[in-house]
Amino acid sequence: MKNQKLRNTALLALAPAALVISLTTYAMSDDSPPETATTIERSALPPSQLVHHRTVEIEGQTIFYREAGSKDFPTLLLLHGFPTSSHMFRNLIPALADSYHVVAPDYPGYGQSSMPSVDKFDYTFDHMSDIVDQFTAKLGLDTYSLYLMDYGAPVGFRLATKYPERIDSLIIQNGNAYDAGLREFWKPLKAYWNEQSPENAKALKGLLTLDATKWQYTHGTRNEERISPDNWTIDQALLDRPGNTEIQLAMFLDYGSNPPLYPMWQKYLRDHQPATLIVWGQNDVIFPAEGAHPYKKDLNNLDFNLLNTGHFALEEDGDFIARKIRTFLKRSVRKQPQK
Repeated sequence: MKNQKLRNTALLALAPAALVISLTTYAMSDDSPPETATTIERSALPPSQLVHHRTVEIEGQTIFYREAGSKDFPTLLLLHGFPTSSHMFRNLIPALADSYHVVAPDYPGYGQSSMPSVDKFDYTFDHMSDIVDQFTAKLGLDTYSLYLMDYGAPVGFRLATKYPERIDSLIIQNGNAYDAGLREFWKPLKAYWNEQSPENAKALKGLLTLDATKWQYTHGTRNEERISPDNWTIDQALLDRPGNTEIQLAMFLDYGSNPPLYPMWQKYLRDHQPATLIVWGQNDVIFPAEGAHPYKKDLNNLDFNLLNTGHFALEEDGDFIARKIRTFLKRSVRKQPQK
């Protein structure tokens, strides 16, 4: 009995610690990438910053999304890349939700959204953009800033060129809109665009393996030990679902529809001059820095940052990117939260 009482007393004494979240901050200016870290503690997030996991029905499909922050705040719409989902934004969402309404959907075939087979759903970037368009209508998102990463770039640029009046600003992280950004990595994909042979398809199936998924997260990082293996474990489990290989091959094939649209996207940038923040992992070989620099010639209001990391820059430099977004949106977006 005495030992039990001691254990209970110890648990009560430790209970407040369970409500403490450790966050990483960097002793540096907002204009330079992080190199060293120190740890601080902050009490648990207030309800306004808690992330909600929700679904909405679109075209008979269940679209999963993450959402946080008051709807009275300016909206930031986060569009994920391949082979992941809104999971890639799991840390960024609560980091911004005290001042912004942050929303991140999963496309059909990705994450927690429905995964209809290729014979029942048109897996194209046009269709994905239509789904996101209907998603914004369902949620009543009239205006928003767009976070474009990887596949999110062709999805988001379709929205931006269709509805330029809705776009408050752009945040681009390894999201391509120029031919200069499609280098050696894209040779087997270009071969598949030209000929959908079994041999060309087999070459692309290598991109759907565990080793390839892990490589996307770790290649080009400063410290691989900072990258959680949960990333590739979760993504690979979803890639390995029966029928998902066919979905990814369909998306690989339709990526060929994007380069012909680059001139239209570039014209949108020149004509509408959206305020744009670039936070680009410069060691990425999928979308290398050669694809980031051309934005400079089309945009007048550009905050340009190359980070010493890889494809999934949020994994290593998420705190820096969150701070840059805060500074950028504060000066770029018309409606700001009242505090």
